[in-house]
Amino acid sequence: MVRDNSFHWSLPITPVAQFLMGIIFVMFSGPATTTAQTLTGDQLGDGLSISVWNPHTQCPDVAPLVAIEIDPDRYRFTVHYYQQDGLSDPPDIRQWQERTGHDLVFNAGLFRENYAYLGLLYGNGHSLGSKRHATWLGLFVAEPADGRSRRARVLDLSFDTFDEQHAPYREAAQSLMLLDRTGKIRVRQTGKRAHQTLVAEQDNGHLLVLKTTEVVSLHALGECLRDAFPSLRQVMAMDGGSSSDVAVSPSLREATSKMAGFHSWIPLLESSTIAHIGLPSVIGISPRRDQPAPRLGRTDEIVEK
Repeated sequence: MVRDNSFHWSLPITPVAQFLMGIIFVMFSGPATTTAQTLTGDQLGDGLSISVWNPHTQCPDVAPLVAIEIDPDRYRFTVHYYQQDGLSDPPDIRQWQERTGHDLVFNAGLFRENYAYLGLLYGNGHSLGSKRHATWLGLFVAEPADGRSRRARVLDLSFDTFDEQHAPYREAAQSLMLLDRTGKIRVRQTGKRAHQTLVAEQDNGHLLVLKTTEVVSLHALGECLRDAFPSLRQVMAMDGGSSSDVAVSPSLREATSKMAGFHSWIPLLESSTIAHIGLPSVIGISPRRDQPAPRLGRTDEIVEK
């Protein structure tokens, strides 16, 4: 096919033409820039920052979320299960943090009334007694056995494999897949609203733990993340409702008193109206031993494109 390029020769580069070309450029480039999201938060360590993300403009039905960004190359993830730790009853989130000493602890997934975990659960390279769930296909994994893969991932068992006999990761926790790599929302629209804790994998390899500050439906949350936070590669939902919980160590909270600015995430976590219930399983993060001591300070703006 012969392309007719006569248009390019018929329009001289005059001031009027430059003006028209500028309008065309703005028209076509505008939508791409409106989807960028900027997170400005507290850097609590090399590879750990906490922000408040408010998607209200694009998602009117979704209240602000606490967003915790973690670099797996600098922070290690550890799965805990209360029986494996020799406990007779599950501690609540704050007791877990005090017991383990992790900088951050969040709920690991769904469980039955008898505290049996629903889905695959691995800690320190060993299965913690639970079985694969047939329909919940999100799998958080960390600490690869071969030492060559990414140190933490969100796997989608619809596409990714996980060999239970030769587990490729030492830490794993299975739960609901919320948003997959194709942009599909993997939960039904039920209208049920509750607090939620999410774990997302970003394009840059960092993990993002998202904690709601008000009740919301999972489907609406999935739509919001798909449309307003396009750098998220895929997202899984951990247990919601009264089990949706996050704890930050007292030392990190106290360190913010020496930092400039208002730390809006602290009251959002501390003033939660959710009662802290016993959680049979949690995931904790701590700095890797081969990393330098944390540098506390205000982060630069992180732009999610």
